[in-house]
Amino acid sequence: MHRSASRLTRVLACAAVPVVLTVAGCSSDSGKESAAKDEKKSGSSASSKPGEKSKPELEKAAFATLPDPCKAIQAGTIDTLVPEAKDKNGTATKSNDLATRASCSWNGLDEDGLKGSQYRWLSLSYFRTDSHASLGNANKRAEEQYGKQVEAAKASEGAQNVKAEAAEGLGDQGTSIVYSVKKDVDFFNTTIVARTQNVVVTLDYNGAAYEGAGAPDQAKLLQDAIAAAKEAVGAVAGANKPAEQPQSPQPQ
Repeated sequence: MHRSASRLTRVLACAAVPVVLTVAGCSSDSGKESAAKDEKKSGSSASSKPGEKSKPELEKAAFATLPDPCKAIQAGTIDTLVPEAKDKNGTATKSNDLATRASCSWNGLDEDGLKGSQYRWLSLSYFRTDSHASLGNANKRAEEQYGKQVEAAKASEGAQNVKAEAAEGLGDQGTSIVYSVKKDVDFFNTTIVARTQNVVVTLDYNGAAYEGAGAPDQAKLLQDAIAAAKEAVGAVAGANKPAEQPQSPQPQ
């Protein structure tokens, strides 16, 4: 009887060993599988596609809106540049997207009896760019547009004696282009192209003399055009100033 009991004890002990090993083995494999899953998740979150470079974030455009071009130049400046303007408030050009393109123009004929007449024409245009994933940074796009405007002014139809120079004090970039065009009389033209951040400003100013009046002074036309362009550039920053918050009343 004692011998049978001892044999039974040994059988149960041997039978228990595989069970323990099996449990331990399952526990070990489960841990490895869990760790592998965690590692895979970690690797997946770090890079969805190995070797893929993340695209740099685009800069937000500095200016989100454009000023009213018909109000960007002071009334006194309009009186100086375009005496006897037909409409001192200017004529706005129609646009489907005033947040991107806007322009205004003035013209007038100043008659002085037997001394003849002086004609003046002024035009102001704004072009604003945004940052775009496929087109690039807003300022970079504005630089390209600025270059195109300068080249377009130089290549104006019928332009003679074209002269382009850097113009200071006009935002980030500025160029003046002067030339003459022969029509029924000589027209003396000045174009100012400026860039302030992501906005390109183009100001055209020309003059002509009729009925024996003296030809316009090209140097004076250029000086007046630059002065007006500075006002137009300054109006961009003014149009993008944050609205002032009303102040809370102070306790008495």
